[in-house]
Amino acid sequence: MGAPAAKSAYLGWLAGAVAVRNERVGEGAGSVDAVLGYATGYDAHDIAPFVRSLRSVFEGEIALVVDDREDIRALFEQHQVRLLTPAAVEGWEPHPVMARFAAFDRYLAGRGDIRGVLITDVRDVLFQKPPFAPQPAGLEVFVEGDRLGDHAFNMKYLRALIGEEMAQALAPAASVCVGTVMGPRAEIVRFCRMVLMLAAVPRSEFGGAFGADQAACNIAVHMGLLQAEVRENYGRVATIGLTPGDQLGLKDGQVINPDGSISAVVHQHDRHPHLAAAMHERWGQGLEVRERVRPKKAGQRWRKLRESVKRRLPELR
Repeated sequence: MGAPAAKSAYLGWLAGAVAVRNERVGEGAGSVDAVLGYATGYDAHDIAPFVRSLRSVFEGEIALVVDDREDIRALFEQHQVRLLTPAAVEGWEPHPVMARFAAFDRYLAGRGDIRGVLITDVRDVLFQKPPFAPQPAGLEVFVEGDRLGDHAFNMKYLRALIGEEMAQALAPAASVCVGTVMGPRAEIVRFCRMVLMLAAVPRSEFGGAFGADQAACNIAVHMGLLQAEVRENYGRVATIGLTPGDQLGLKDGQVINPDGSISAVVHQHDRHPHLAAAMHERWGQGLEVRERVRPKKAGQRWRKLRESVKRRLPELR
């Protein structure tokens, strides 16, 4: 008698979201660099600082998965940004932080004209210098804090994906942020597929939850499943959510790191009110700041509760 096939809502979604490809991912000889992001649920004023700051220092391709809204379309047309819409999915869907990797994989498939790729968060990211200078030779990931074990959020999802023992084994490793990852096109495609498949390890829906992406990224990097250069904070990328605000300065409209340097990419600037206000003043350019309050219907609240309970139930073996 054969063993029963693994089954979960995440695996069902994954089968439709990512085509199974047997061919090797070609390196290609592209000459175009691309910045990709996933920003559904946001208005133009949420996205404008990212788009405007990036376009001020970058002439390459920008492609963002967003809701097809009139205000966003106008912003994108002005700054030559490709508007991508989310894939139409019936039934269960993962959190957008996981869905984005399938979208990036689809977009990059067959794009031999693309050389380097930055996949990044959108709402809380700004650009201060050309992001691809210098050109990445391989996959680059960026540290956001000290040990994984010092962050309850990281440990929670590591335990969910690989269990207590393996999570504790990874606890001394540096906390890598999945919000900004850069490399040649082929390496980014491999990274996206690796994250998606590592999240399929649990047979519950944890693989589609917020936080599974961060855990899968750190597992892939620190277990050597991918060849990646782990870059220290405040280099090409400054991830500043955990940095004390009084250590971050402003000069000529740019965020200054604690060591006095200026990073090309600034992530999580909105965690600091004085930086958020200054960056909106510089890059908002007339767009009203509106607090994102989107009341949920009863059905949406019930679905969230149901999925939360399912993630906490023992898996059926």
